[in-house]
Amino acid sequence: MKSFFRTTLFFALIASALLGFDTPYSNSSYKCMIQMINYSGEGAYIAISLINPAGDYEKTLYVHGDDEEWYHDITEWWKFHGKRRPEIDAITGATLSGGKRNINVLRIEDDKIDAGYSIRFETAVEDQEYHKTDVEFQLTSESVNNKVEGKGFIRYVRMIPQ
Repeated sequence: MKSFFRTTLFFALIASALLGFDTPYSNSSYKCMIQMINYSGEGAYIAISLINPAGDYEKTLYVHGDDEEWYHDITEWWKFHGKRRPEIDAITGATLSGGKRNINVLRIEDDKIDAGYSIRFETAVEDQEYHKTDVEFQLTSESVNNKVEGKGFIRYVRMIPQ
């Protein structure tokens, strides 16, 4: 009888230890196509950010433009990330010029979908305008399968689950 209680206690401790560990959040990949309007001039720097339900920056998903010297032109994103200088080398690519398009992959935690989060695309072009919300939309099950029109240098963004 003593061994039964010891065995039961042993397995109860193991089970509680295993349940006590946090499980990592599940991520999904989304293909994100950005189609730029036709404009002349330098390539656009684009910051793609996850915005929390309170409207604050949560994290950077991708940055088009790999020359850190010009990141300050993406004004609002720079206020959030600039001073902390996070390691973003793994999520950067070239700027996008007028009329061009690009497809990249965004990794988004599944618990952010249908939970009040948004994706914001900020654009800035040297000697031209800055658009804080060139494209911004709520992250919903439907929006990650749709096309969203831009208001500045971006003609539209199309998201497709991978």
